[in-house]
Amino acid sequence: MHESIGVEVLNLKREYPMRPIVGVGAVILQNGKLLLVKRRAEPGRGRWSIPGGSVHLGEKVRDATLREAKEESGLDIEIIDDRPLDVFDSIITDEKGRTKYHFTLLEFLARSKGGVLKADEDAAEALWVSLEDVKKYDLTDSFRVFFEKHEEELKRLSSSV
Repeated sequence: MHESIGVEVLNLKREYPMRPIVGVGAVILQNGKLLLVKRRAEPGRGRWSIPGGSVHLGEKVRDATLREAKEESGLDIEIIDDRPLDVFDSIITDEKGRTKYHFTLLEFLARSKGGVLKADEDAAEALWVSLEDVKKYDLTDSFRVFFEKHEEELKRLSSSV
């Protein structure tokens, strides 16, 4: 059946998609710090967020979280809680009000279990930031909303990670 469907139809477009794209984020805590990456691609190019990206067809969301963290930060991680910290929509419209991007994001709490921190793939930079300083960075809009909503919870959780 798939042979008759064009490849362009199977590959979801990121810009002006036909439907929401499932994405994941790795909320990686270590010693009271959060791993931030500077995005190299749109949406949010040049702004800070957590490692993450789109789920591939046939890939489980937790596996996508592990893959994206490795691709963007060089770190191997483990997900701490099987349940996401949050699930939300990131919808960005253009000047005409059309939906330019629509991601449904699952954010998982994680910790590093090895690897060497280095920005790679879609990240221009990667660094550990004190939870007290995260809001000083030029965060993507969706991550700023997430962080403000969960800041106290992350501070509490960071002592046990």
